[in-house]
Amino acid sequence: MLPKLLPVIQIVSSMLLIIVVLLQNREGGASGILGGDGVGGSFYTKRGLEKGLLYTTVILAVVFVGSAVASFFVGK
Repeated sequence: MLPKLLPVIQIVSSMLLIIVVLLQNREGGASGILGGDGVGGSFYTKRGLEKGLLYTTVILAVVFVGSAVASFFVGK
């Protein structure tokens, strides 16, 4: 049962991960790395929806990597 379920978990978690990453705020992109952020400082506190998206991204990434590692060991 688990070998059949792992690819489904990987596909669903990867699709959700892509969606969540695309929904995130783009203000802190590459321009912030080079110092052209246009704000007084490049550090600020994430609040509300932005914080929820960050936590969701981390959880989905852990699920995706965990299912990939599990499928590697189950496949042997």
